Amino acid sequence: MSTTGERFERAVQIMARLRAPGGCPWDREQTFDTIKPYTLEETYEVLEAIDDRDWPELTGELGDLLLQVLFYSEMAREAGHFSVDDVLDRLSNKLVDRHPHVFGDVKADTPAEVLRNWEALKAQEKEKKKRLAARADNQAEQVDDAVTRPLQNAQGAGHPAQTDDFQSVLAGVSSKMPALMEAYKLSSRAAHVGFDWPEIDGLFAKLEEETAELREELKAGPMLPFNAQSSGKGIAGSGRPLVPPELRERLEDEVGDLFFVLVNIARYLSLDPESALRKTNRKFKRRFQWMEERLRACGRTPGQASMDELETLWQQAKLQEKPA
Repeated sequence: MSTTGERFERAVQIMARLRAPGGCPWDREQTFDTIKPYTLEETYEVLEAIDDRDWPELTGELGDLLLQVLFYSEMAREAGHFSVDDVLDRLSNKLVDRHPHVFGDVKADTPAEVLRNWEALKAQEKEKKKRLAARADNQAEQVDDAVTRPLQNAQGAGHPAQTDDFQSVLAGVSSKMPALMEAYKLSSRAAHVGFDWPEIDGLFAKLEEETAELREELKAGPMLPFNAQSSGKGIAGSGRPLVPPELRERLEDEVGDLFFVLVNIARYLSLDPESALRKTNRKFKRRFQWMEERLRACGRTPGQASMDELETLWQQAKLQEKPA
């Protein structure tokens, strides 16, 4: 029977063969940028399999996600940047370095203590990287000094050198991730340094405040009639009004503030906002499709039903999901 290492090596070799001359034309033409969308797609498929508790499906989806790592690593090896061995070494070293309570003599008996240690170690790593970068910059400056110094003297004192090595606690939170996840990470980083509500009641008060501000914008702004293509009917008022450009930006700001407060409520309750919203999305999809089935049995579609009928079916869909 093959070992785990042998199985991994086989996967690495298969990926290399696909990219090699005479391999797969599609795989050979891919780049880091063309693969990125697949990485995001595979990640969400992993999350869906976990939500469904579909373990056979999760096995395949995790393989697809691992394929992304192998793909990037093979392309990097071809370009001379790094190899999958470097990726594995970096991962192993990071796991050991960031778990001194397991591999060292640091004490951490609770998840909260582990998290505090983790954040402190990450900060130390960032500081080390900054020092190395500063050292490299300093060496480059020394090389250029003979040329730049006379010019500076001729032009005057100029601006003082930037010696501030400040780094924001929010540094490293990628803006490329989904907005809910980014909001969660930003607010978590801020909370770690004490910028947080002392009680959850403050968050609910903030939610009421932001809701009131949105209502005020809606009252003050000129709302145009509903889109002619929309019937204006639907559960929870799904008909869409036309919003003039001068109002749209203000409404977007207020709705964004509402989302951010809701993300903070989720964080405060130790809930993942992405998972919570995905669960609600799946619930809505399930109930709406139940309505469609009921109408289809009568030879109709939701667009042919009245708003009252749709609302009645929606309530029935909710009731039929409740345990007896």
